[in-house]
Amino acid sequence: MPLTLHPLSSLRLSTHHIPTFRSLPNTSPHSHPLYIYHSAYPPSTPPSTLESHLRTNSLTPQWRYTMYTRTHYHSTTHEVLCVYRGTADLLFGGEENPERVEVRVQAGDMVVVPAGVAHRLVRDVGEKQGEGFMMVGAYPEGCEWDMCYGEEGEKKEEAVKSVQWLKRDPLYGEDGPVLWGEEKVREHQKKVGS
Repeated sequence: MPLTLHPLSSLRLSTHHIPTFRSLPNTSPHSHPLYIYHSAYPPSTPPSTLESHLRTNSLTPQWRYTMYTRTHYHSTTHEVLCVYRGTADLLFGGEENPERVEVRVQAGDMVVVPAGVAHRLVRDVGEKQGEGFMMVGAYPEGCEWDMCYGEEGEKKEEAVKSVQWLKRDPLYGEDGPVLWGEEKVREHQKKVGS
């Protein structure tokens, strides 16, 4: 079954630039922001539908899972997360980073986590109601993800900087926020009220 997408012209979009903090590269090495597409597809969308759609946009779905509670990042790839069940609070940038970003995401949201951006699960909001938070995790074709924790002496800025950016938008294909310049993103956010 094909994925039903919210019209791009009215997609609510959040973007966040998070500077390097201690040994966490975040967005500084490459200047690609963290992207959150709010309510981009119906919350009842099955994970198999998301996986099929992501493949059409040069991404390889690799898992269905929640998010680790320990802060981590990937130095070898960008990560696309499509929430298909539940609600959770996620933290990006590192717990002690004064410019960290904490957001609530829910089924129907997609997050593009650029290489180097630290992230972790803060709380699974729906866990007590039996609606555990779950996502499809996908990566650009040919990319293998590593696990980095921002430990002292971990020097990954150059590796993060060299990761090639996405060639297609994970949801919208040949057009979409990850392919736009910063000015177009700002114009869109102003128009839509993100």
